[in-house]
This record gives sequence, C-alpha cells and structure tokens, in this order.
Amino acid sequence: MIQTMNVNVKKLNDNATIPTYGSEFAAGADLYACIDAPLTIEAGDTYLVPTGLAMEIPIGCAGLIYARSGLASKKGLAPANKVGVIDADYRGEIMVALHNHSKEAATIEPKERIAQLVITPYIAAAFNTVEVLEETARGANGFGSTGNK
Repeated sequence: MIQTMNVNVKKLNDNATIPTYGSEFAAGADLYACIDAPLTIEAGDTYLVPTGLAMEIPIGCAGLIYARSGLASKKGLAPANKVGVIDADYRGEIMVALHNHSKEAATIEPKERIAQLVITPYIAAAFNTVEVLEETARGANGFGSTGNK
C-alpha cells in the first residue's frame, strides 16, 4: 500500500504545471519548466529553470530534486547540485539548476519535464561531541577500502 500525504502547492505563474507522477508506483513527481519560450543551455553551462511553483513541504520531510533519467541520458541535462534539497520551511519558488553535461547545446521547451521531486521523511541528528568513537572492522579506512580483499 502506498502512503500519501497532502502537499500544498501555490502557482506563482498561471502557466505553471502542478507536479505529476508518470506511473502508479513512481517515487518522483515530475517538475515542469515554467518558461515562455524555448531555453537553450550551452554545453558546460548551468541555468536556473523556474517551475512557477512554491509549496509547503510537510514538517519532518524534505523535498529532494533528482534528475529525470531520460533528460540526463538524451540531452545531458541534470541538476547541477546532483540532488536539490527543499526544506520544510522554504516558501519561495522551486527552481531547478539544470547543468548541461554534454558537449552540445540542449534546449528545454515550455512545460517540459525537467526534474523529479521526491518527498521523503528525514531524521534530524543531535550531534554529540565525544573523545572516542565506537570501533568497527572498517575503522578509518576510506574511499575504495571496502572493495579491497
């Protein structure tokens, strides 16, 4: 059974599109470009693409903005920060910083799906300063250490 929750969304622009799910069991809701004309992002450039929406992420949750696999694989466009985080107390416009990872310019059309939004609960940490951390088999071995035999 899929859990659902109400998320209040405010259209800041009459042309904005409310997020939609592409299938019954999709985890991410598609976010749409709220632009008046096609937008070309040059190779290696980043552009803040407006969605025309603001929303109330429920307290105890975060809105995570991820790449759409089709847009990333076909046009080389994905969020510049890899995963955007929308905090529950943010009320401004949801913007997607799309970066063109390809070697050619890519164009976004008005109302094109540009990213996906996942609403997820989180746990806030209470950080405690200590002198000693609990020992583990891995210890302080870092990058790539678990792949060594």
